[in-house]
Amino acid sequence: MTHRVGTKGQVVIPKELRDALGIEPGDEVSFWREDDHVAVRPAEHGRTLRGRFRGTALVDALVEERAADRDREDAQ
Repeated sequence: MTHRVGTKGQVVIPKELRDALGIEPGDEVSFWREDDHVAVRPAEHGRTLRGRFRGTALVDALVEERAADRDREDAQ
């Protein structure tokens, strides 16, 4: 599959590749040169966890911990 490079140097990642790699709008990707070609993959830090753990004990524990931190800071 081939695509043209736009005037701003942009290339669209084909949908089937985005789907296979789990790349969604707003995600960051990493590029690097590998011999005679450019490779791309989702950035390690690109995907947020927003919403993924909503309503779980993990979120509740984090909220409680942050509230305790604020209370300690306010007491100082």
